[in-house]
Amino acid sequence: MNSTEGNELKRGLTARHLNMIAIGGAIGTGIFLALGATINQAGPGGALVAYLSIGLMVYFLMTSLGEMATFMPVSGSFGTYASKFIDPSLGFALGWNYWYNWAITVAAEMVAGALLMKYWFPDVPALIWSVLFLVIIVALNVLSAKAYGESEFWFASIKVITVIVFLVIGVATILGIFGGQAVGFSNYTTGEAPFVGGAKSIFLIFLIAGFSFQGTELVGIAAGESEDPEKNIPKAISSIFWRILIFYVGTIIVVGALIPYTEAGVIESPFTMVFEKAGIAGAASLMNAVILTSVLSAGNSGMYASTRMLYALAKEGKAPQWLAKVNKRGVPVNSLMVTTLIASLCFLTGLYAESTVYVWLIAASGLAGFITWVGIAACHYRFRKAYLAQGRDLRDLKYVAKFFPVGPIIAFALCVIVILGQGFAYVSDGVVDWGGMVAAYIGLPLFLGLWIWYKVKYRTKVIDLKEVDLEYNEN
Repeated sequence: MNSTEGNELKRGLTARHLNMIAIGGAIGTGIFLALGATINQAGPGGALVAYLSIGLMVYFLMTSLGEMATFMPVSGSFGTYASKFIDPSLGFALGWNYWYNWAITVAAEMVAGALLMKYWFPDVPALIWSVLFLVIIVALNVLSAKAYGESEFWFASIKVITVIVFLVIGVATILGIFGGQAVGFSNYTTGEAPFVGGAKSIFLIFLIAGFSFQGTELVGIAAGESEDPEKNIPKAISSIFWRILIFYVGTIIVVGALIPYTEAGVIESPFTMVFEKAGIAGAASLMNAVILTSVLSAGNSGMYASTRMLYALAKEGKAPQWLAKVNKRGVPVNSLMVTTLIASLCFLTGLYAESTVYVWLIAASGLAGFITWVGIAACHYRFRKAYLAQGRDLRDLKYVAKFFPVGPIIAFALCVIVILGQGFAYVSDGVVDWGGMVAAYIGLPLFLGLWIWYKVKYRTKVIDLKEVDLEYNEN
């Protein structure tokens, strides 16, 4: 795939790029902002149970994706796998589902970035910042895959360093080294802690926690441009889950110890509160800068992921062929421009129809991530079954996911529970918020509509295990 004549990508992502793409994809505003609200709602114990459960699910998903991406490293990733291992109509639906998920996310991050800049420049119009950030993100993506990987490496490094510093300072504050007297873990037993609101609260946080981990599957998309996928993907998969889990679990433990659950997430970021408690000057400004970095990272990754998925769809004949065109640096420029246009239109709805169209777009995007995860679990199950049905030896695989078939089955079931449970938050004391309920599930009919339309039009069928195409051709 080193040739860029015609419509081929260029392998320019190294092992360190893949590591940070995957880690950075899962460390974002979910940890810097939302974590406080989850502790406030379910207590530190409830938040830990919910995040550990989702963490286990993500582990199974990542090992499943790792096995397939090492065997067949393509930019279409799970979209391509679904077409090859299950049914072309599912591949079509998953591909377009993932594309609009990230295209909408790019728009959402531009809105968020502009709001963050108001902290320092309250009089500058939000539109100026949003346009500036979009230009930066497009510029990084138009240069090359390596430019994207390098920028994401540094964006993600800032986030990782911040979390590590937070954990060190947090533990020191718990022990009384910073901020005066030792706090210990007394906040774990105040009021209703450690478990607040019982099983219902844990379930609600379980639903929210999944959003925090979305983005880890980016390593599958990046596999198509990895320099040495057979070596680098297993390394990235093996390390990223444990790092991410330590970051999230460690952060919950520290925040739960230092901030009473009644105060967490009510006014400001729990990171800011802990840094202020430790006596660090300018904590709010520092964390605002880190969160801005996180927003730019999410927008950068979103642009990359959606562009590559659109390119892959075009290569497979599931999108117009002109979207598969790449420039001399191996960047699918037409797909990048179309994604930028759609993200800009979504952004404009955020400015002029914030309470209607924009809310629905964001809701559809949120559910799309979980639909993708369901697809990954299903693809891996079918891949392994087909691999063995065709008489192949597992020892020939460069990376073998553990706990098959239990892993993908558990991941599939938990993802379905999360998808079906989205409306749970909109039922209170027998009263249903129908507006919220419809918004919660809007992504489901969109996905099913794509799937059914393609299936009916092209009369596709589920592929027999012995006829599944396990051949991988880079060109």
